[in-house]
Order: sequence, then C-alpha cells, then structure tokens
Amino acid sequence: MSFAERYLLEWLIYLPMLTAVVLVALPAAWRTTARWVGVGSGALLMVGSAWVFIAFDYSAGAETFQMIKVYTWLESVGIDFRLGVDGIAAPMVLLTGIVALTGAVIAANVDRDAKNYYILLFVLIAGVYGTFVSVDLFFFFFFYELAIVPMFLLIAVWGSSSTFADFARTKEYGALKLVLMIVAASVLVWIAIIAIYVWVDIGTFDILRLRDAVQEGGLSSGAQKTLFPLVMVGFGLLAGLWPFHTWSPDGHVAAPTSVSMLHAGVLMKLGAFGIIRVGMTLLPEGMESWALVLFILGTVNVIYGAVSAMSQTDLKYVVGYSSVSHMGYVIMGIATLNSIGLTGATLQMFSHGIMTALFFAVVGAIYERAHTRDTLILNGLASKMGWTTAFFVIAGLTSLGLPGLSGFIAEVLVFIGAFHEQPILGALGILGAAITAVYILRLVARVFFGERDPQWDNLPDLTPREIAAAGALVVPLLLVGVWPAPFLDVIRHGVDALPGVDALMGGLL
Repeated sequence: MSFAERYLLEWLIYLPMLTAVVLVALPAAWRTTARWVGVGSGALLMVGSAWVFIAFDYSAGAETFQMIKVYTWLESVGIDFRLGVDGIAAPMVLLTGIVALTGAVIAANVDRDAKNYYILLFVLIAGVYGTFVSVDLFFFFFFYELAIVPMFLLIAVWGSSSTFADFARTKEYGALKLVLMIVAASVLVWIAIIAIYVWVDIGTFDILRLRDAVQEGGLSSGAQKTLFPLVMVGFGLLAGLWPFHTWSPDGHVAAPTSVSMLHAGVLMKLGAFGIIRVGMTLLPEGMESWALVLFILGTVNVIYGAVSAMSQTDLKYVVGYSSVSHMGYVIMGIATLNSIGLTGATLQMFSHGIMTALFFAVVGAIYERAHTRDTLILNGLASKMGWTTAFFVIAGLTSLGLPGLSGFIAEVLVFIGAFHEQPILGALGILGAAITAVYILRLVARVFFGERDPQWDNLPDLTPREIAAAGALVVPLLLVGVWPAPFLDVIRHGVDALPGVDALMGGLL
C-alpha cells in the first residue's frame, strides 16, 4: 500500500471538513470564490474516490477490508478512529465522489448566502464519507448522524415551499419531518449498537472484532433476533423502507436541487448500507430470521412507490416516489441473503444514486426556468430544451431498466437472486419494473413532446456548466451498463465475505 493510499480514506473525511473551515473564513460577499472553493474541493474528492475504487484489490486471497487506518481515540471503552473499505463500501465511496462533485457544480446556481450553503453541504459530505469508510461502530454512528443534521438548515433555509390544489407543503415542514423521523429512527440504531457492544462484551467498537466474536457465539441467537428489528427499522427508514418512507418525497420536494441530488443519491444509501454493515455483519442470525419480513417490505416498496409515482403531477414527487420504488429493489436484494441478490442490491445502490442525481439535476433546471414542476402544464419542452430532454430521457431509460444502461444489470441480478428465494415476490418486483416503464414513458411524452404551449417559447436550455455536470452523471450509467465486470468484481469480493450469505453459481453468474 502506497503512502497516498495509507492516508487516502481519512483525507476523504478531512478535505470536506477543511473546505467548510476555509469557507467559514471567507467574507460573505465572496460568493464566486466560495463557489470555486466548493467545486475545486468536489473535484479533489472525485479524484480521491476514484483512486479508492481503482486501487481496491479484489483478487483471490486479498484482504476483505483494505486501506485500514487506526488511531486510538478513547482507549478505556475501546473506541478507535478506524477506517477501511471492503467491496461494498468502495463503490459507495465512488458514488459519493461523483455526486459530491456534480452537486457542488449545480450548487453554483444558489445565489442566497452561497458561502453558508456550501459550508453545510460539505459537512454533510464529510458525514457520508465517514459512514462509508468507518470500521468502528461508534464512529460509524457519529458520521451517520453528522450526515443528517445539516439537512434541516439546507432545506429550511434554501428550500422551497409548494402549494397544490388541495394541500400545501412548506419547506419548514419538509425539513422538520425529515430530520425528526430520521433522528427518531437513529435512536433505535443507537440502542442496538450499545446493546451489541455491552452484550458481546469484548471491550471494543471495532466492527471486525465484534463480527468475529459474534461468529464464535459471543451474541446469542435470541439477542440477535431481538436487536435486528431495531436495525432494520432504524436504518431502513433512511433507505425509504415502507411504511416509514413518507419523509422522503416531502423532503425531496422542499429541498434545493443539489441537496436533492445528495439526499437521493447518497443519503438514502446510508440506510441500506447500515443494514448490511451492522445488521448482516453483526446480527447474521437475526437477519436470517427477519429476512422474509424485509423481503416483503422491500417488494411493497417497489409496487407502492411505482404506483404512487404514476399518480403524481409534480415532477419532484414523481422522482421522489420513484426513488422509494427503486430502493425497494435494494432492500429485496439484501433480503435474498444470496450472493447474486446482494451483488445486485449493491450495484443498484450505485446505479440509482447516479440516476436519481441526474433526475433531480434536470428537474431542478426545469423548475428554475419555468417556475413550475406541474406535469399538467409543462409540455413540448424538447423543442426548446434539447439537452434537458436528452438527459431526462437517459435517466428515465435507466430507471425503467433499459439494456445497455446501469439499471438493467442491477435489476437483473436482484430478480435472479429473488427468484432463487421467493419466486412470487420476485415476480411482483418485475411487475414493479413494468409499472415504472409506464409512468416514465408517459411522463416523457407529456412533458417533453407534443405541441408546446406558447408560454414556454422562451425557456433557455441548460448552461454549459449544467451540461458538464449532467454529462458527468451519464458516463457511469453507460459505463456500468456496457461494462459491469469491474464493478461486479469489486462488489463480489465484499459480498462473499458477509456472514450467512449463500454463494450461488460460484459467487456470481
């Protein structure tokens, strides 16, 4: 391991925190400088994230967790600042880098108090990186909470309120609902973490040592089955798990564009990642006992989210409920407890993160120009907004699982894994994909094609900066769709090491 790789993970946390500190020192009037600092930091994070992914060794016999770095923090209770990545965390780090950079570029559209906006945005990003790379249970939870707290101010201050025909949603409502529900769920997670630490009783929060102790009988089957529902609901809420998902669409609608990109692109993945990192790794017997319940809830996510998206007339609500539906595939894949399904779930987290960031970038651009997201009013935009249409169509085709784009291979793996365990639920998952095709194609036809209303005659298309950001999101969608092998090799290395996972067909297809 090179010198740079030895310190790379910690600098993915330090850099956004340092960026926030630098921004604090800038005069508020230096808005352009704040934007350049934000975009420059995002570019460095993108480079570091790509380095982590490319440098990950997935060869046979390679260590499961790599780039390990440990600093003793509170020795008396066994808390260490311990970092590392496995094959599941590595693509999540790459996802964070891509969305952080493009989000920082899109955030340049923010005019009001840009400095403070970027400060909170980079604190959030630091929390996301810290969660994905922490191998100490205490710091895992610390960074998990750090990623959530800035969301309240980002939405309540810079968000937007919406008025519909029969109800209204203020930005303060969306922000408060999001934070209160996630924090309430975090209480369940914290209870489970403390219980694991005390009951395993080896005097450390080191996830790897706790895992080994649990596999040697350090935590009874009854205790695991009792604690797993706390983890499932606690983390599942952030992943949009039905019926605890209601904060998510309201939060999306109220949030500014770049925050929606990070919210759906990476924050929701923290919930699914938590189920894998804590639930599957430390409570394998509990996971096995509750897998069918999780499987059913994930399937409900898929169908409910798709039907709800089909009934919406606000573009952000469509994408918000679509995210709930697609996170259902992630939950289904996790619940299969087999290598194919879990590989598909991880790849779906990556694919959905990129796809939904692209969706929200485009929807945000439409709203900034038309000052509405109402699909009953918007029509014929393709003739005036060619780039906008192209990027929305690519995101939509990825969403419905078109071959050649990343969503296809991810969903195929989830379906194969699902049919191995629960064929009926797997079939319902495919039905959800069919419903997705209906509402996506109908939405594209309604908003972008057909006769254009004269009120949209002067709408400008995306700026070169917005085109660059959206184009950067399209690249991984195409790359994974056409050449998924490098991603699957990395993911498989992490999945095969998880306790209680059935290897199917040699660990992959």
